[in-house]
Parts: sequence; C-alpha cells; structure tokens
Amino acid sequence: MATTYDTGLPADSKLASPGDGPRIINTRGGHIAPGEIAIGVVIGRTSEYFDFFVYAIASVLVFPSVFFPFADPLTGTLYAFTVFSFAFIARPLGTVAFMAIQRRFSREAKLTLALFLLGASTAGIAFLPTYTHLGVTAIVLLSVLRIGQGIALGGSWDGLPSLLALNAPQNRRGWYAMLGQLGAPTGFVIAAGLFAYLLSSISRADFLDWGWRYPFYVAFAINVVALFARLRLVSTPEYSRLLDEQELEPTSAVEITRSQGRNLIIGALAALASYALFHLVTVFPLSWITLYSERSISAFLHVQMWGAGLAAIGVIASGLIADRFGRRTTLGALAALIAVFSGFVPFLMGGSELGQDIFIIVGFGLLGLSYGQAAGAVSANFPAKYRYTGAALTSDLAWLVGAGFAPLVALGLSAHFGLGYVSLYLLSGAVGSLAALSLNRALEIKN
Repeated sequence: MATTYDTGLPADSKLASPGDGPRIINTRGGHIAPGEIAIGVVIGRTSEYFDFFVYAIASVLVFPSVFFPFADPLTGTLYAFTVFSFAFIARPLGTVAFMAIQRRFSREAKLTLALFLLGASTAGIAFLPTYTHLGVTAIVLLSVLRIGQGIALGGSWDGLPSLLALNAPQNRRGWYAMLGQLGAPTGFVIAAGLFAYLLSSISRADFLDWGWRYPFYVAFAINVVALFARLRLVSTPEYSRLLDEQELEPTSAVEITRSQGRNLIIGALAALASYALFHLVTVFPLSWITLYSERSISAFLHVQMWGAGLAAIGVIASGLIADRFGRRTTLGALAALIAVFSGFVPFLMGGSELGQDIFIIVGFGLLGLSYGQAAGAVSANFPAKYRYTGAALTSDLAWLVGAGFAPLVALGLSAHFGLGYVSLYLLSGAVGSLAALSLNRALEIKN
C-alpha cells in the first residue's frame, strides 16, 4: 500500500523540481508586496555602497602611502585613482558575463557567485602585502582585486529596482524609485564613520600598518548578511513569477546593443550631472583637503557625514517631488541647479574652512535630490523584453561615463590648472544631462 507523507504544502502546490536549485530552501507562499522588494533593494544597495566608499576613502588616505610610496603624494593619489577607475571599466563586462550565467543556470546562482566574488575581492584587499613587502606585484594584485569588485558589482544586478518600479503604484513611482538610492548616503556614513574613528583612535603609523584593513573586514561581513537577505527574496517562487510576468529576463549584449543602443546612451547620459557630482562631493574634496589643507581629516570626514545625512533627506524628498512634478522634470531642474553650483567650486573649495563646509553641505544636498531619481530615469523607453538588461547596462554606463574617472580628472585638473577646471568638468555633466533629457523628450513626442 502506498504511503502518503505530509509535505506541509497546500494541496495544490507543486514540489520543486531538482532544477529549482536553492529556490526550495526559502520557498514561501503569499504575495510579495512592494515594501518587501524595497527592503531587499535598500539592504543590497547599502552593502554595495559601503564596499564602494571603503575603497574610495582608502584610495585617498591609505593607498598612496601603502602601494605608491615611491611617488610624491599628488602623483601617488592620481595612481590610486587610476586603479579606482578599473572597477567602473570592468562593471559592464561583469553585467554581460553574469547575464550569460543567469541564462545558463539561475539568478540565484548568478547572485551568489557575484556576491561571493565581491566579498572575496574586498576581503582580499585587507590581506594584501604592501609595496614595501611585495613591490610592483602588490600594485598588480590591488588592480586585479579592484577589477574583481567591478565585475562582481555588475554581476550582482538582481532586477529588484526594475521590479520595484513596475510594481509600485502609478502615483508613487518616484517615491519607490528613491528607496534604493538611500544606500549611497547610508553606505558613505558607515564607511566614513569607521575611518574617522580609526584616524582619531590610533596613531598614523598604526593606521597605515593595520588599521586601514579593518573596514575591509567589516565590508566582507556586511556582504554575507546582504547575500542572505537578498537570496531570501530572490529565491522565492513568487519573486520568479513577478519577474516572469514583467518579462524581466536577461538578453544578450549584442542583441540589446543592436536594438536599443540609442536608449542605452540616452539613459546613461540623462543622470550624468548627478553621477559627476557624486564623486566631486565625496572622494575629490577628501583628496584636496588631504593634499592641500592642514585641516583634520577626521573632522572633515565628520562634515561629510553630516552632508551625507542631508543627502539622505534629499533622496527622500526627491521621491515626493518626482511624484508631484515628474521624474524627468525633477532631473532636469536639478541638472540646471548643479550647473549653477559648478560656478562656485573655486570660491568654496579654494577658500576658508567655512567655504569648504558650505561646498560639502550644499553639494550633498543637491546630490541627494538629483541622485534620488537618477536610477532608471528613462528605463520606460525599453520594451519589456529589454528592460532587465537595459536597466543594468544603463546604470553601468552612467557610472563609467559620469563617475568612474571623476576623482582622477578633478584632482588632476585642479592640481595642474586650478579649481576652475573642476567647475567646467561639473558643468559639462550638467549640460550632458540636459541635452539627453531634451533628446529623450523629443523622441517621446515624435513617437
């Protein structure tokens, strides 16, 4: 006689097939609300931005002395910023490679592998020998691990922001769009706070010897937490059903480039002002103060943390503003304000401590308002079939064009030609955004 076992599942439920992989581990029924997706987005983005800023701050305070001691402080910092840019070059490549992995295996396998690579690359930096111990090989290893971070960040795209946007109420899409962007100021505050504490608690020699490695250990631990938090959501049948309903599946890079090349370019440039400003209020000022000021670095990091707090408020406010006036109108207005702000860079950063503080506070405020709506501002241009991959590549290209080389270019220009050239650099980003948004608007009217 056949024996019937109680599976604990409803009578009309299907047991997972062997091909479902880890999805059965976290199987749970019920509807996934936009709020649950939002939590997954915030957790995932906060962990990524924390990694991002730990490396960025170390590029200013640590790497010039530890990996480029043979160069003067300015040249060493420029070398460090060059390595910093490698992740942004590698990021689109990671997106393409891991989209292929998802098509071949599953999104759970892709996300697990990507976050494992991110954690391993970040923790690997913490264990790196210095130039004094390993010579040029230490720089090569740092570069390889930085490229690993970029590939992993591209591969960690889980579709949550796109799914959140598509499942948000029609009149609240600006609000839901800003939630993932909260990860940026949150990640910066945690990273800057850690470095500020270390700088004020231990000697400079101890900081350069071992203290700087501690934030990278913390970053690895946060990655582990974020991995399980995101997998808990991503591996549910309901999540897969929602993605399938919205046709959020990966497409090949060749196909989307051939079919949606114009939308990729417009999407990358639409938020150019925000992405350019991103590093001009976070990484660049820290390098300028370190090289050309007698200010306490720890105290300056605290000013930036206050600015990041204001940016978080700006991100939240951007959701309300965008739902009232429209996301593209909001981005356009903020690009115009950033253009005006660019003219004050030499007077504020090159002036007194008060002027520098005003630059940080106002800059972070504008960053929060603009960056809050920067993600996927024109992603609706993509047909459903291309939206999953299109949103990922648009973000990658925006980071590459707008932010990847910003610290290197800004510091190089200001050191050799003056801060006025930083104004022109930021202004060019604002003009690029306005041009892209105008072109996008013209295409919408035409179609």
